[in-house]
Amino acid sequence: MNSRIVIPQVAPEAYQALMNLEKYISTTSLTSTHKELIKIRASQVNGCAFCINMHTADARKSGETEQRIYLTSAWREADVFTEEEKAILALTEQVTLISNHVSDEVYQNAARLFDEKYLAEIILTIITINSWNRLAITTGLRAV
Repeated sequence: MNSRIVIPQVAPEAYQALMNLEKYISTTSLTSTHKELIKIRASQVNGCAFCINMHTADARKSGETEQRIYLTSAWREADVFTEEEKAILALTEQVTLISNHVSDEVYQNAARLFDEKYLAEIILTIITINSWNRLAITTGLRAV
């Protein structure tokens, strides 16, 4: 791949704004399991190898099992995820594939399972990882 733009060097203020959002996410009440499931699944949907590599490693460090990490891409057919985790994964997919919109069914299911603050934190985490995926893919960051 040819050399591509390095956003932190060219637009450091914008990059810092994204970093600040990531710092906010790290202070939320979301469990590390929920954060990493969101980050892994969105990165899988987007095809971001750099972020998949990073967040599967982070999930392992947080105690996530290999089985659950492997099954994240096929979570609907796996019995290893809780009802709450399935709601988060469904919402993650629909927000990531936003051109299909977020269905009332998926949104209301998540709203039923989580209070408003936690739901807001879930949505902001999904939006943030999608931004990182787009930055990594566009600028050619590679998994090593």
